[in-house]
Parts: sequence; structure tokens; C-alpha cells
Amino acid sequence: MRLSSLADYAVVMMSAAARHGCGARLSATLLSEETGVPLPTAQKLMQKLAGAGLLSSLRGTGGGFKLTRPAAAISLADIIEAIEGPIAMTTCVDEHRDDCALEGSCQTRPHWSAINGAVRGALAAVPLTQLAEAR
Repeated sequence: MRLSSLADYAVVMMSAAARHGCGARLSATLLSEETGVPLPTAQKLMQKLAGAGLLSSLRGTGGGFKLTRPAAAISLADIIEAIEGPIAMTTCVDEHRDDCALEGSCQTRPHWSAINGAVRGALAAVPLTQLAEAR
């Protein structure tokens, strides 16, 4: 399993945002400069993260974005799902899809839901505060 570049960049940017604190006003330019994420990508990601409810948009003079809740209440799973959608190791865990050629004879299908839950649980157990820590 590998994260997309956009999900990876979103984690990097949210970690930088967390280091500023929950009430800090942030801009795509600031986070782009701090992280090295190209500005157009940073702008796109901040819109997606805002759309997912992890950032809120502040209008007017001195506007920008800020975290919607404390970094300890935002998980790695939250960030990944904001960019990539629900975490699904295989199409078997998506109840709305039935496009697997092996579906009729697959012996592992009943187990994928538990596996997917374990992976999502592991990602959900990593708070943004941990990701923001300097090493």
C-alpha cells in the first residue's frame, strides 16, 4: 500500500499547520514555503482539506485557513480520507461495488473487512500531534 503524492503532501502540510497551533491563521503560501509543497498544489490541498472539515476558511483581511479542531483530535486516517476518500484495501470492502472477477469463488473476501478495519484503525490511532513533533 502506498499513499498518493497528494495524500503525502497533505500530511506534510497538516503537520506544519499543527506546529502553528489550532487558532493560527495559515495561508497556502506560508505552508508552501515551510514545506516545499508547490504553491498550486498547496492551494488545491487546502481547499480539499477545508472541504473535508479539517481546515476552515477565514474570509476578509488577514484571512486564510485554520485547523477546525485541536491537532490531537485529527488523525492520519482523517487526512488520508480527506484526499483519497475512504480507506479501502480492496474493492471487496466497498459494499457498492461488485466488479471482482473472483467474487463467486473467493475464500478471502469475508476477511478483507477485518483487515481493512485494522489498517484504518492503525492510521486513526496516529494523531496529528505525533506527526507534527520534531525529531
